[in-house]
Amino acid sequence: MSYIKIWLIFLACFVGLNVSWSQSNFEGLGETGFDINTDVSSNYKVNFAIRSRYYLYQDKDFNFENRQLDFVHFSTLSLDYNHSVSLGIQYRIRESIDGGSNELRLTQQFNYTKKREALRFGHRVRFEQRILENFTILRTRYRFALDFPLNGEKLDIGEAYLIGSMEALISHNKNLKPELDHRTTAHIGWLISDKLKIQFGMEYRFEAFNLNTEEKLFLLTSAILKI
Repeated sequence: MSYIKIWLIFLACFVGLNVSWSQSNFEGLGETGFDINTDVSSNYKVNFAIRSRYYLYQDKDFNFENRQLDFVHFSTLSLDYNHSVSLGIQYRIRESIDGGSNELRLTQQFNYTKKREALRFGHRVRFEQRILENFTILRTRYRFALDFPLNGEKLDIGEAYLIGSMEALISHNKNLKPELDHRTTAHIGWLISDKLKIQFGMEYRFEAFNLNTEEKLFLLTSAILKI
């Protein structure tokens, strides 16, 4: 099946990653999220999410340590069947958890999706303003993603699906050098009911690879509820 071949390309990105567990610039983290989606009208929907991020491996040792808590909202307007625009706001709590800076994040997004038989692929562009305690970071992101059900051309209740994506990011600030990041993500999910999905996945990040590369592996779990 051609979709499986495409999925194997994404898996190869993980297999081909040269992760050195002994290096101090590698960290392993986990992120657990809960999303609520609702359709306000036929072309307008809103999303609310809460996400908890925590360390699993750092300083060459396995340990569990909370890092941050995120509260996220997105409003999305569909322009037509394939195109949509979104506005988002996010607040990140770190100061009272691990001593990092709290953050207010504003997001503007354009999304294009197209479906070909069972395969759906999408292009997403985001512009973000990350407002921290002492400075603001401007970030541009581009993501290519694809997903498809594992059984047939239509996802039915109780069946699984796969999602893969690659994303490039550039961050800049007038007082800092531009920073380039890359992320590769793979998820497997199940449609539990017509209202609920659960997903498990991994994400590998190369952060600031044009300056001093930091590598991070994320273990991801999430539940998505439609009301």
